[in-house]
Amino acid sequence: MAEERTFDEKSFLRSLTHRPGVYRMLNAKHKVIYVGKARDLKKRVSSYFHRSHDSVKTAAMMELVTNVEVMVTNTEAEALILEYNLIKQNKPRFNVILRDDKSYPYIYVSTRHGFPRLQFHRGPRKGKGRYFGPYPSTRAVRQTLNELQKLFLVRQCKDSFFQNRTRPCLQYQIKRCTAPCVDLISKEQYAKDVDAAIEFLEGKNQSVIDRFVDRMEQASAEQHYERAARFRDQISRLKEIEARQLVSRAAKKDLDILGFASNAAIHCVTVLFIRNGALIGSRDHFPRIAGEDDKQKILNGFVTQYYLGRDAPAEIILDTEIEDTQLLESELSERMGRKIAIRSKVRGDRARWLQMARTNAEQGLNLQVASNATIRRQFAALAEVLQLDETPERLECFDVSHTSGEATVASCVVFNAAGPLKSDYRRFNLKPDSAGDDYAAMAEALRRRYTRVKKGEVPVPDVLFVDGGKGQLAEAMTVLDELELDWLKVVGVAKGRARKAGAERMFLPGQKTAIQLPSDSPALLLIQQIRDEAHRFAITGHRARRSKTRKTSRLEQIPGLGPKRRRELLRQFGGLQGVIGAGIDDLAKVRGISRSLAESIYNDLHLDGQN
Repeated sequence: MAEERTFDEKSFLRSLTHRPGVYRMLNAKHKVIYVGKARDLKKRVSSYFHRSHDSVKTAAMMELVTNVEVMVTNTEAEALILEYNLIKQNKPRFNVILRDDKSYPYIYVSTRHGFPRLQFHRGPRKGKGRYFGPYPSTRAVRQTLNELQKLFLVRQCKDSFFQNRTRPCLQYQIKRCTAPCVDLISKEQYAKDVDAAIEFLEGKNQSVIDRFVDRMEQASAEQHYERAARFRDQISRLKEIEARQLVSRAAKKDLDILGFASNAAIHCVTVLFIRNGALIGSRDHFPRIAGEDDKQKILNGFVTQYYLGRDAPAEIILDTEIEDTQLLESELSERMGRKIAIRSKVRGDRARWLQMARTNAEQGLNLQVASNATIRRQFAALAEVLQLDETPERLECFDVSHTSGEATVASCVVFNAAGPLKSDYRRFNLKPDSAGDDYAAMAEALRRRYTRVKKGEVPVPDVLFVDGGKGQLAEAMTVLDELELDWLKVVGVAKGRARKAGAERMFLPGQKTAIQLPSDSPALLLIQQIRDEAHRFAITGHRARRSKTRKTSRLEQIPGLGPKRRRELLRQFGGLQGVIGAGIDDLAKVRGISRSLAESIYNDLHLDGQN
């Protein structure tokens, strides 16, 4: 049954303009479920209110729509950018959503330093210098940097390390660096090595070889035979790399090739990265879009969301023609300051690369389907082990991490039938009262989480796992009993006596003996995965909180002691240790410190007799 509209359709449609803009579809909970752009708002939005719809997705979406918001823009390009930003912000269920929104890694060469280094870079490109990439993975960057270091002996050490050397490091000994840190190479000679590395990254291999030949002959003429031998070895290695190169470098351009495969339920877009005519890797993406199976629409949404959020190469080759080709070409060209071409009809090398991308997309889809089948099998096995009436759809697991009670953090991770649901992960910075007490910490985290579950703010899991044995399980049941949620299925996961994977024991409420599953049990593998993920997520949060705490002065945690009073205390006593060593009377003599505040400071700094 369709939701009731909160606006008058006829009046709304009459009010629409023929100008370009963006529209948002909202459901009964006022949540955005779709964002679209239009060259003509009146024509496009009106089409959604026809009695019949050309796709299952549109029909299903309009059943849920209760309101529509419209934003007029000056141009269609402005509408494109606004649509991109709104999709990224709201993540509507009926739009193409990219799960992997990480930035891609680059190789960065700084131009500020007299002896530039080659380094891994991810994130905003603010530094002055050259950036090469993007690369499909961290591994691809590390492999390239390793090859560059062998070839050109350019440093990769951090500036702080470089500036404090008094003798060459191990990299010099193993012939991976020319030791510019201790002036074993001149700035001019080092600059030539850096220029050669840059030309290599630009794909100008023959130019680099020619330069090395000239430098080898010059070194030989000057009777610097050791240096000449080094250039000879570099030339040999460069020619080996040329021989290993499987993809033609005829074009020497930067291209992205997008292959597509789908089984209607899962869609895979594979991006092949061609840089300077050479294939440097690929990455699979699985865009989420509810009820859509039209290849053109999926690719159109993917390309928009993908390339408006990152740098685009000179050419983008697609598996099929998309609706917004000209608009995207214009917008990307303006953003990049150079011409960007989007093509789908190609021949020669590009056609072969496109076929390779399609093959990789099909392989990626098959692997994803197999992975999903494995997860479903694990969920079914878990239902059998726990004697559940139905296969669970949502699992939650809690863990606690701290160092001797310091910076205690609890984690909650969530798995569904597709695997880890990272958008629902949560961390809890626990109160000092729970410090060092794993039971109390677990109880606090569960109480905070399941109070929200009780209010309906968070979905109810089918199974709740707590990392630990009978004690943690008892704490969990006490909290759930208080919240009248004791009907939830709760499992305590304890490591065996040997504390080895495969020896875990599962404790259930009301059962004295633990369940120990075979090491190859699909259910056990799922439990291990969610438990390990909770452990990882808790440790990461704990380390971050501990690092932040240790960088913070203890004085900052004392109520009533503001920045001015803290500065005065430190100035009067020469630092924190002086403040700790002062008595109440001494503290009260400092300007702005009352007797009661002095007592608070003293008591806080001498809590439990520890300084």
